Amino acid sequence: MSEFDQRLQAVLAEVIPGFVRLVSVRRLSGGASQETYRIELEAKGEFLTLAMRRAAGGVPPRSDAGGPGLEAEALLMRVAREAGVPEPEVYHVLREGDGLGPGFVMAWLEGEALGSKILRAPELDGVRPRLAKECGQILARIHGIDPTLTGLAEHLNVVSTEDFVRRLWDEYRRYDAPQPMIDYTARWLLDHLPQDKPYSGPRLVHNDFRNGNLMVTPKGVTAVLDWELAHLGDPIRDLGWICTNSWRFGVREMPVGGFGTLDELLEGYEEISGIRVSKEHVHFWEVFGSFWWAVGCLRMADAYRNGPDQTVERPGIARRSSECQVDCANLIIPGPVELVAASAPASSIDMPRTDELVASVRDFLRGDARKALEGRSSFMALVASNSLDIVLRELSLGPAHLAAEHARLRDLFDSEEALEVMRRRLAHGLQDGSIALDLEGLADHLRLTVVNQLAIDQPRYSGLSAALAVS
Repeated sequence: MSEFDQRLQAVLAEVIPGFVRLVSVRRLSGGASQETYRIELEAKGEFLTLAMRRAAGGVPPRSDAGGPGLEAEALLMRVAREAGVPEPEVYHVLREGDGLGPGFVMAWLEGEALGSKILRAPELDGVRPRLAKECGQILARIHGIDPTLTGLAEHLNVVSTEDFVRRLWDEYRRYDAPQPMIDYTARWLLDHLPQDKPYSGPRLVHNDFRNGNLMVTPKGVTAVLDWELAHLGDPIRDLGWICTNSWRFGVREMPVGGFGTLDELLEGYEEISGIRVSKEHVHFWEVFGSFWWAVGCLRMADAYRNGPDQTVERPGIARRSSECQVDCANLIIPGPVELVAASAPASSIDMPRTDELVASVRDFLRGDARKALEGRSSFMALVASNSLDIVLRELSLGPAHLAAEHARLRDLFDSEEALEVMRRRLAHGLQDGSIALDLEGLADHLRLTVVNQLAIDQPRYSGLSAALAVS
């Protein structure tokens, strides 16, 4: 038995009545920012299943990582459960002496949590038409929780909408990776801050309420997961986030999680809260959602470079920033676009070529390696093979894409500077306000740049087809 298993067994022996032994513990796939484990144990002559949430690598997050921490996350789940929000029972919050890092042990609930399967599993056909309204009802219950009376105000930060935008914009700039579409969107958000206030003060915001963080059975939602980013602020953030295209899993025509309409969501919300939220307010937070996740993806690249969890999953997620940037463009600067033509892959002239070497490793990971591996390791082999697909597309599309971006920037600035210099010039001009959002040619340039980058990073993402459909 490993040291990890021994420590976990000691914790379970203390908190589970009649504990006999730890049967197995397995880390589940996904969860790039936190780890989730399935625990099988024997107690009182029966076999039980529990779940454990733990900080990535068992290492406490940096003080500037944001979020209330796993101890507060456990409290949030307990408070929400008392308010009628579907939640698992939390049995134990890990202590320093447990030797497992920050986290907590909770009941295991059966149900589907993978967003794409929630949209397509035949056994959920009957419940999907009701999910959007049910999500509105659940969110109204969450937003109705009194942060002061429940003690949550002592653990959660108050974040105004403007501060939310500015803090995220500041974080992106610290990465020193100029992405002008992100800067443009930040400016747009600050120019369109919501003026209507459906609540008299800051309310509890889950901040990651979406398809993929809900556990669903044929009876409905059985659990709201992942409270790690909760804060106090404008609760309509949650309604916009579940509408964000990243969490529709390819079903663009159903804006609420890929399974329902905005009217259904707002109807459920009003039924419980008595508040009718404007669609314009939700639209702002939908734009913010794509902006937020565009920066969040870059955060994964920073985490890969600086630790503590340097897995192959993090840089793969980082390349998804272009998905979100295209969603921002589709929402606030829609217009016609076209893709550059593929060319022979940039490669050496040796046998085998560079692209052939990359393809051989990709095929091995996707085939033989995945078959030989199990659980998370098999999943990570698939992630690695997908990253090599990006490399192959970059070899064939990248040169033309960068040349076209450079040509547009030369026209925009009437300059012969290098591409990297002018990309930084554009980003900095948007940041300091010296470049107007309505500068002639700017919107076209941003759309073309992010769309062609997405064609490299993830050509099957629904935002790409939506952008190409605009004539």
